[in-house]
Amino acid sequence: MSALKALPTAAATRKGILTLMLGVAMFSTMDAVAKGLLQSYPTAQVVWARFIGQAMLVLAILGPKRIGPTLRTPYPWLHLARSSFQLATTGLFFLSLGYIGLAEATALADMSPLLITLGAALFLGEKLGPRRIAGVVVAMIGALMIIRPGAGLFTPAALLPLACAMCYAASALLTRLVGQKEGPATSMLHAALFGAVATSIAVCFVWQPIALADLPRFAVLGCLGTAAQFCLIRAFSMAEASAIAPFSYLGILYATLFGIAFYGEYPDMWTMIGALVIAGSGLYVWHRETIKR
Repeated sequence: MSALKALPTAAATRKGILTLMLGVAMFSTMDAVAKGLLQSYPTAQVVWARFIGQAMLVLAILGPKRIGPTLRTPYPWLHLARSSFQLATTGLFFLSLGYIGLAEATALADMSPLLITLGAALFLGEKLGPRRIAGVVVAMIGALMIIRPGAGLFTPAALLPLACAMCYAASALLTRLVGQKEGPATSMLHAALFGAVATSIAVCFVWQPIALADLPRFAVLGCLGTAAQFCLIRAFSMAEASAIAPFSYLGILYATLFGIAFYGEYPDMWTMIGALVIAGSGLYVWHRETIKR
C-alpha cells in the first residue's frame, strides 16, 4: 500500500523537475533579451516591461468575470511578500547585467538552490537528507569554478546577483507554501499587478521613448516572463522545493550559450567544467529522488 501511495509523488516530482527546467530555459531567454535592451534603456523601464506584459497577459487570459474571484485570497500577506521578493529578484538581476556578463551573473544568482534547500528544511519542514545536501554542495562547487573567487569578479556589482539569489529563494519557498493551498492563477495575478503598479511608478522618473524596432523585444520580454513564472509556480506546487531546486543551476548552461550566441561572451575551460559539474549534480539528485520514491 505504501508503494502505491508513493507512485503519484514520484510522478509529481518528475513533472515538477521538467516544468522547472522549462521555466529556467524561458527565464534565461528573457534575461538574454533584457541584457540587450539594457544597453539602450534604464533598468526600471525594462523591469516595467516584464511586469506590465505579465499583467496584460494574465488579465486577458482570465477575462473580466474571473479577475475578482481570482484576486480573492485568504493569504494576502503571503502574496504581498512573494510578489515583493519576485519584483526584487527581477530588478536586482537586470541591474547586475549592466555590470557583469550574463553567464557570470547567472552563476552568482544560481546560488539560490542551496538557499532554497536549506530554507525548505528550516521553514517548510521538508527532509534534508545527505544526498540532497551532497548534490547541492557539488553544484555550488561547480558554480565557484565558474565565478572563481579572487579572479576579479567579486566587485560591489557582484552583490546584486547574490542579493537576487536570496530574494529568489524566498520567493520560491513562498510559492511552494501558497501553491499547496491555491491555484497558480492567483499567484500569477497578484505578482503581475504588484509588479506592474510598482514599476509604473518608478518608470515615470526614467522613461525613455521606445524605438519602433525595439517594441517586439519588449513584447517578447513580457511573454517570456509570464510563461516562465507560470512554470515556476507549477513546479514548486507539484514537488518539494529542495527536490527540484538544484535544477535551477541549468540556467548557467543556458546563459553561457546565450552569451556566446548574442554577445560574444565565450566561456573559458573552468566555466565549461563548472557547468558540467552543476548539471551532473542536478541529474544525480533527480536520479536518487526517483529511486527513493
